[in-house]
Amino acid sequence: MNQKNQRPDWDEYFLNIAREVGRRATCLRRRYGAIIVKDKIIISTGYNGAPRGETNCIDSGICERERLKVPKGERYELCVAVHAEQNAIINADPEKMAGATIYIAGVNCADDTNASGEPCKLCRRMIQNARIAKVVYRGKDGKINVKAPSEIAN
Repeated sequence: MNQKNQRPDWDEYFLNIAREVGRRATCLRRRYGAIIVKDKIIISTGYNGAPRGETNCIDSGICERERLKVPKGERYELCVAVHAEQNAIINADPEKMAGATIYIAGVNCADDTNASGEPCKLCRRMIQNARIAKVVYRGKDGKINVKAPSEIAN
């Protein structure tokens, strides 16, 4: 928003909602939220956390990747969580995802600063397979990034 009373544009609006969805995340390291939107209508949401019926990190008090000081983007097999993007895709109607946009926002649990919302390689593949046309995420610097799934570098 440029002025105090100006309404947020659509990307900022949906990223703010994705960030709020991420408040439900159960990760001790980072909270991510994702929403899938088509024609300015939210068709699905997701946040990162353990699969249904399994113990969440916030309940066990253990984040294996944090304990081992694993950098972001590495050794995902150690993590019990399903990513926010994955949960949003799993919960969405496949037909509605075709041509949609996914919005991803993340925060670091330690200090509530922005975490890069850029999807990992596996999530990028899932986004592409779901026929989602556009990925919008906030970077660590707070800047809004808009890319086609095929443009994601990971």
